[in-house]
Amino acid sequence: MFGNDDIDGEVTRGARALIICPDIRSQRTAHDPEARLEEARGLALAIGLVVAESYTVPVRERRPGTLFGEGQVERIRTDCELHAADLVIVDGALSPIQQRNLEEKFKRKVIDRTGLILEIFGERAQTAEGRLQVELAHLDYQQSRLVRSWTHLERQRGGFGFLGGPGETQIEADRRLIRGRMAKLRRELEQVRKTRELHRKRRGRAPWPVIALVGYTNAGKSTLFNRITGAGVMAEDLLFATLDPTMRAISLPGVEKAILSDTVGFISDLPTQLVAAFRATLEEVTAADIILHIRDIANPDTTIQKAEVLSILGDLGVIPEKGGESTIPIIEVWNKWDLLDDERRAELRPLADADPDIVAISAVTGEGMAALFGRLGEMLTKGARLHSMDIPASDGARIAWLYAHGDIVEDRESGEGATGPMRHIAVRLSEKDFGRFAAMES
Repeated sequence: MFGNDDIDGEVTRGARALIICPDIRSQRTAHDPEARLEEARGLALAIGLVVAESYTVPVRERRPGTLFGEGQVERIRTDCELHAADLVIVDGALSPIQQRNLEEKFKRKVIDRTGLILEIFGERAQTAEGRLQVELAHLDYQQSRLVRSWTHLERQRGGFGFLGGPGETQIEADRRLIRGRMAKLRRELEQVRKTRELHRKRRGRAPWPVIALVGYTNAGKSTLFNRITGAGVMAEDLLFATLDPTMRAISLPGVEKAILSDTVGFISDLPTQLVAAFRATLEEVTAADIILHIRDIANPDTTIQKAEVLSILGDLGVIPEKGGESTIPIIEVWNKWDLLDDERRAELRPLADADPDIVAISAVTGEGMAALFGRLGEMLTKGARLHSMDIPASDGARIAWLYAHGDIVEDRESGEGATGPMRHIAVRLSEKDFGRFAAMES
């Protein structure tokens, strides 16, 4: 347990956490308080903390200094002692002053929802790009927290995350260093963005459509990705089990090759710092041919989670601000069908069957996968038109591409051309595939 001088001691995996979910009357959302509390517990478990106790605290009016009322603060302080908590997690936004005051009253480290999510992202980022993005988000959040000053601020920073320490002696020097580091990270991420844009253009010229997986965190995206590709992407019952995007080549009915792209899971109240930092990664979604929106259909909050995902897709420009059709076709994948009881299945099955853009599956058992593959192949090949063309017989690569991606109606010799024997080919191609074929020619 922490004493006065140990508020900023490092909190490691296995530390005991008291989770408080403020239910603020003026800011109530569609999320059920108990569901929010359960999600907060999941976030704590995702970073290896032990949940000593958790509960919801009704807040009639936000107190500028502590968020909670005096009696509520005293109750939380007593519970910290009772449950030997090392850390207090407030599942909401705390101002720097509120965070400082609560730490002084509890004599323990206090972090809010944003700080906790940043900690998880900091631990999970594996690629160089992911680490750059997380560090930028950390620093953006951290620079507003430098007003927190205790008598022992002369300590050198003890780690990267916020579960470490507050910082060096001179706050302004810290701010200057942070601003300089953030400017450098932004330049590096801008280079990443340009590189991604080049890769997207290259993929656009290539003959392969892109399918992007999106969904609320823990909806089963990585499990589905592994089921389809046979990859070994980490897939556990943890929030944000995977962070860095992954791409694999797959084949579908009528489509020899497509690229399946897994993305970071979405969550309600995703810190703005992370949305900004991960925009380069999320922009991969905007270049997809089809979006698979993976939903945990067994989750009581599945409708609310769907709204959160669509909101972020709206921020990315995939869905128009004023509603309307998505600019990219979206298939809703109702995952975890195996967790539903017979009554719930009977209730949902007619809804799924009536909508061609909904497919019910279980990524764990494989139920419904054939229907999903068939729907993807149908969407990628629909709208095919008949095109007739003369191609040099020596151009084997383009002829092979037509056979792989189109429906060949006729293929015959058509005399001599400027470069030698020619072949006349009539083939049905989708508009997008025909555009890709034309790009190969130029």
